[in-house]
Amino acid sequence: MLLRFEKDLPVLLIALVSASTVASLPQVESAWSGVKEVYGEQDFGLRILRELMLVVLVAYAFFEPRLRRGAMTSSVLAFLSAVATYVLFEVGYALYLDLPLVVPMAGLRVFEYLPLALIGFVVSRLGEGSYVIYKFAQYLRYYIALQAVLAIAQALWAPPLFGVSFLGGGRPFGTFVSPNLFGATMATCALLFALVPGMRNWVAVSVFLALLSGSRTAFISSLLVVFFQVYALLRSRDRWALVMPAPILAVGALLLASSPLLSGRDDANPTEDGRIDLWQRVFASSIHDPMDLLFGWGLGLSSNTINILFGAEHFPGQFDSDSLYLFLLNGYGLIGLLAYLGFLWAATRMSVHPKRGLVVMFIFVAGLTFNMWEYFPQNAMLMFLLGLVLGTGSNSAPVAATASPIASGPYHQRPS
Repeated sequence: MLLRFEKDLPVLLIALVSASTVASLPQVESAWSGVKEVYGEQDFGLRILRELMLVVLVAYAFFEPRLRRGAMTSSVLAFLSAVATYVLFEVGYALYLDLPLVVPMAGLRVFEYLPLALIGFVVSRLGEGSYVIYKFAQYLRYYIALQAVLAIAQALWAPPLFGVSFLGGGRPFGTFVSPNLFGATMATCALLFALVPGMRNWVAVSVFLALLSGSRTAFISSLLVVFFQVYALLRSRDRWALVMPAPILAVGALLLASSPLLSGRDDANPTEDGRIDLWQRVFASSIHDPMDLLFGWGLGLSSNTINILFGAEHFPGQFDSDSLYLFLLNGYGLIGLLAYLGFLWAATRMSVHPKRGLVVMFIFVAGLTFNMWEYFPQNAMLMFLLGLVLGTGSNSAPVAATASPIASGPYHQRPS
């Protein structure tokens, strides 16, 4: 069998992302009928489809000789070994705290789609990153079209289980278990379309759907994509006019995102019984000594999986993290949190991708109030994009093609 990842990989990626249309089907049907089911009542038989698709994708990368050789380099193996060493230490520390093995295993969920980052890294190193992401974006248009039809119908006529949309119906949830997950995915799709020339219309559609969701995180993430799009259109000498008011725009966006008018919720103020109140209580009740601060107080205690399996507050120090950074602080301590932030900073320094700033800033902002590495398919797409950006280094195969994917020639001439 002849394997050509330039043709096969975009198909496998869209198949993986499209698994989200099936994974939450029972809950979507219930929400349409006016019944709000809890997260733990999802059909695990359907959810396992996404894990199976991930296994298929990883197996493909192993059998594709160029991807396999690209992943088996000393620098990649050294990085993975360093990460694995610290993670194993944290697992051992969680067991030392008498937590059952399933708890630290749940804390490893942030690494579940790390193989996609590795695949994206290798693809970019081979000089095919721009072509693969272009083809993936072409397929992704059909996924967005489906979500748009469902979301508009829900925003007009669905029961307001999650709040009221500005179109009069309930906040739309597409094929997801909640509007927040739907909005986060739409914002991520906007990011992906923003990396491909000629996709501005689809950026606009994705941003509109993200705003329609009423999700604060999706709203701010989408505006970040729009900001970078406008920034790229301006001449270098005129960009200061956009950069100077950026802090004021950011504060205005936060206030607007927190208003009931946009979010459709009465509890839209994050400082009142929201995330900030939760974070204050977590810091006050869970961090007792320097060991808790440096290494965390229980890997996995802030995972949604543990809340599903054992119920809320079953273990001392257990909580629903929401924020990725609080999740990292809980499970991997200040050392792990700083390592993650350092890795994002290093990505902007090592890469020569023309839109590395947008991708890294999007990942940073999306993690502030949302544990994006725990939620599918946002985590899958962002992992792959992060790998693409990291792989676009000064010593990778033709960088010029990555920086300007259409200028080098029509895509349909690649590989036949």
